[in-house]
Amino acid sequence: MIVTRFAPSPNGPLHLGHAYAAVVAHDLAHDRGGQFRLRIEDIDGERSRPEFVEEFFLDLTWLGLKWDGEAAFQSQRLARYAEAGERLKAMGLLYPCRCTRAEIAAAATALGPDGPIYPGTCRHRNVEPEGAAWRLDVTKAMAVTGPLDWVDETAGPQAATPAIFGDVVLLRKDLPASYHLAATLDDAADGITLITRGMDLFPASHLHRLLQALLGLPVPVWHHHGLLVEANGKKLAKRRGSSSLGDRRRAGENGRVIADALRAHRFPAGISLSGNSTALGLHQDL
Repeated sequence: MIVTRFAPSPNGPLHLGHAYAAVVAHDLAHDRGGQFRLRIEDIDGERSRPEFVEEFFLDLTWLGLKWDGEAAFQSQRLARYAEAGERLKAMGLLYPCRCTRAEIAAAATALGPDGPIYPGTCRHRNVEPEGAAWRLDVTKAMAVTGPLDWVDETAGPQAATPAIFGDVVLLRKDLPASYHLAATLDDAADGITLITRGMDLFPASHLHRLLQALLGLPVPVWHHHGLLVEANGKKLAKRRGSSSLGDRRRAGENGRVIADALRAHRFPAGISLSGNSTALGLHQDL
């Protein structure tokens, strides 16, 4: 059975970009007789605000999207993240790092999907682990797993190339786990068989496939869809004040009409779709 999920973070209100992502995940599951689940990624420190969670529930219901079962919360899974971190440490694949972002930017010689690629400064240093971040030694990890592949519904078979991230942080100094570790563990725990997310996160799937292999997790299929972008080409974002679903809901707009418009790619003026999505009639030639 196909199982998808929508996994917003309660650090700001949802906007049309979130609505589009939720519609894609919801429809892919329900049109194939599967399940659509909701996960709240609420471990982002003080930025996670519980009042947004209730707004999320109202917004999704207003759009006419019904999720299966109760919503899952990352904040209830901290022990799972810690256990996975300890397993990777025991395998000799994590090392502590105290480098600052400024130091990394100054020393890096290449850029990856998340910014400057970490040059491995602390990889062979004797670093005090207390209060440090923990990085994955990607080269050593790939030596353990050997070549890996994964499948995207729209892009087809992919050879995993997690080295594009360099030695990424998995256990952060300020949070229980990085997005990469938490999302990978959560998708396995929630039984997700089809991971839907925007094309901007396509590179992350290379790294997540490596984590799945290291931790013995099931391997889903991915479906990366297009992103809603503004006239300047930038994707809709909370931090840039993109119009929220809550504001539209309170103004009396019809959420089901908006959801159907997103399915048909009838976007408001100044908003378009960047990238391709090829399921349920979500076709657009760009």
